[in-house]
Amino acid sequence: MHILQEKLLILIKQSNIGSKTLREIGEKIGEQYPQKIKHHLDQLEKKGFIRQDRAHGIIETKGAGKVSNSNLLSVPIVGAANCGPATIFANSNIEGYLKISSALLRKRKNIFAIRAMGLSMNNAKVGGNTIEDGDYLIIDSDDLIPQNGDIILSVIDSMANIKRYIWDEENEQIILVSDSSRDFPPIYIHEDDSFIINGKVIQVIKKPKY
Repeated sequence: MHILQEKLLILIKQSNIGSKTLREIGEKIGEQYPQKIKHHLDQLEKKGFIRQDRAHGIIETKGAGKVSNSNLLSVPIVGAANCGPATIFANSNIEGYLKISSALLRKRKNIFAIRAMGLSMNNAKVGGNTIEDGDYLIIDSDDLIPQNGDIILSVIDSMANIKRYIWDEENEQIILVSDSSRDFPPIYIHEDDSFIINGKVIQVIKKPKY
């Protein structure tokens, strides 16, 4: 499948693009030529992934989200997040896709992948796997209200960060805590800070060990 078709499928799953122009759709996936968007939408319709309806916009069909009708799913990779201080600029642009069997995923919809960088969460475990530098983390973008102890992807002053979420009820503040073999100080968040929760880490895809 063409990379633009994969990007379009992910975009269709995540948002309603029926009311958007071809140019606006292109801006979402990094393609400047509207005619290319039209061509690949037509190709997706021919393959049975989508149905284009003038009255209701673009409708996802049963086959959408799979790659070449196999059990492989394309999970969008949206960059990296620091597992230390919040020093990596957050970026929502899709930079590639993680090809992974649907049988290996705990959730299949409204997820994306991000690369872990740093060691501040290398003692934390998700599903029995630790979070080490270079691992891919699967983020549930539906889970935006974390519980105490959840490991979350957050954006602090436009910087992406992976930390354990703690709500300090007594002092009415959020504390983002490392879980590491090294000593990393916590991050204290005030309600007036530029702070966004982008989802919960639900799975770790380990980097290959050679």
